[in-house]
Amino acid sequence: MPAPRHPAPAPSDPPGTPDGASPRRWWRTNRARVGCVAAVPLLGLVEPRLGGAVLIVALVLLWWGNPWPKAGRIVASVAAMGLLGAVVPDPPKEAVARDTVADAKAADTKRSRGAVPGTTATPAATHPPTADYRGQSLDVAYGRARKAGFLVTSHDASEKDKFVRGRSLWTVCFQEPDRTATRPALDFGVVPKGAPCPKEDGRPIPWPTMPELVWKTWRTARAEVVALGVPTERVEARKAYRNDTLPEEGEYDDWRVCAHDPAEGEKVTGDTRATLYLSSRDNGCPEPDRGTGTTVDLPDRDGDRDPDYRDPFPDDRDRDTRFPNGIPRLGDSGGAGGSSGSSGGSHGGGWSVCRHTRWC
Repeated sequence: MPAPRHPAPAPSDPPGTPDGASPRRWWRTNRARVGCVAAVPLLGLVEPRLGGAVLIVALVLLWWGNPWPKAGRIVASVAAMGLLGAVVPDPPKEAVARDTVADAKAADTKRSRGAVPGTTATPAATHPPTADYRGQSLDVAYGRARKAGFLVTSHDASEKDKFVRGRSLWTVCFQEPDRTATRPALDFGVVPKGAPCPKEDGRPIPWPTMPELVWKTWRTARAEVVALGVPTERVEARKAYRNDTLPEEGEYDDWRVCAHDPAEGEKVTGDTRATLYLSSRDNGCPEPDRGTGTTVDLPDRDGDRDPDYRDPFPDDRDRDTRFPNGIPRLGDSGGAGGSSGSSGGSHGGGWSVCRHTRWC
């Protein structure tokens, strides 16, 4: 007779799942909800429509099967929408103009339909007075103009006509109100923060140019560069001769500028870094066509890469400013005493890495 059939064993629950409870999906976890809310402003900066799509997903996750208290879900939803609104750029000027014209036409149609023969049409609503927002940061001017009742737009006031993103990074140079429409509008012409305003809207930014600084002292030259708008920490001092050494900061204030980058006449923009190549007055500067910093050496008779004006023993290659009692040798317990001592150490102490080389 056939063997008795046994029912197949029921599938076991996944590890960590309580008895009788179905496993929780990853998109219904708190980590997924918080991550989706955080992604709203990040993706909104890249593409506003993408940020809107992620906002919809975040709202679904917050309100569908979420065990959070109702107050917490409301706070998270408002925060997600507020973050997206903070990063979404202003609508283009063309769209604002179309909306303004459409509003004006609709108002005219409404007035014409409701007009009674022999009566005078009601005058348009009075626009709010326009304050002067020039010189203010765009984010400050934007908030104040909106609070005054204006529909605010902005554009790059330079000839580059860049897309305005991040209101705190721009400064208002021009403002143009539109008092012909029924809805008051105000357009700001802005430039990057720290940039001077052009003479007219749409003209190039009049950046300052680098003056001639050659043979001025480090103290004077640095002050002139800082006066152009370059921060002090972006002005760097370097040696004009390859084998020279800059003293400690504050000790080369009277050293002279031999060359500088940017050169004379170049524009000094908001992100410019200035490098000044210095030399002491006694040494003068390298010839202009020989370069500076990495190609020209001061006189060095003993070839120890120590310029003669710093070397107390310019004819003795075994002693320099770092080792006035003799350059240490391999196998020596210490520096030799003077030229003869170092020579003796060189011969008596065995093989020396400094002998017949320029390594020391």
